Amino acid sequence: MPLPHIPGYNRLTKTHKYSAAGIAAAGAAAIAFAVVPGGDAGAKTTAQDLPNKPVALTSQKADAQEHREVLTKQSALAAKQAKEEAAKKAAAKKAAAEAAAKKAAEEAAAKKAAEAKAAKERAAKQAASRSATRIETVADTTKKTYPDNLDGWIRESLDIMKEKGIPGSYEGIHRNIIRESGGNPRAINLWDINARNGVPSKGLLQVIAPTFQAYHVEGTSWDPYDPVANITAACNYAAARYGSMDNVNGPY
Repeated sequence: MPLPHIPGYNRLTKTHKYSAAGIAAAGAAAIAFAVVPGGDAGAKTTAQDLPNKPVALTSQKADAQEHREVLTKQSALAAKQAKEEAAKKAAAKKAAAEAAAKKAAEEAAAKKAAEAKAAKERAAKQAASRSATRIETVADTTKKTYPDNLDGWIRESLDIMKEKGIPGSYEGIHRNIIRESGGNPRAINLWDINARNGVPSKGLLQVIAPTFQAYHVEGTSWDPYDPVANITAACNYAAARYGSMDNVNGPY
């Protein structure tokens, strides 16, 4: 017998369809019993007398099974999502650790390179310093020495003057030193016209500051009281004005 048409039947689940089919079958059976002729004419058979309990029990079991399947699927999906999330976190943590390790390695390498460069520069400076020291030592051993007195000062000045092309003799320099300062390298004139003008004469050959600065000879001290610097600058001035210190026989 075809099943009766039920609105929305095609949208029902399989379990619900089975339940509906059972109910429809039970209804059909009830109708059949009601129209069968003969038998006990006084007996009345209705749909309530049919055994419909097994159909309801089957529907409940099917619903329970479907519910368990849904729960199982949901649990499996949740577990899968949790596993994927844990995997993502582990991967991110690993990537961060690798990045930190790489950065630390790069910083260590940069520090090591900087230290190596600094060490190389120090070694180069030390080598240059040792080389300069050796050169200076050699130069010192070959450099001419002079006694620290009037004789030594004049002789050293004469050697510098010879190198620079400045004329003058030992006798001419010595004579003018004795007249000007008596051989005192710290002598200073505080009473003449130069002193009154604020530029007193200083040193062995009594040179005023403007003259000393104008005729200073390279390689000597800039201290006007330095004996060699004073003699050399004075002789350079005398050569320019008088031809030589030898030609000076009085104040100049």
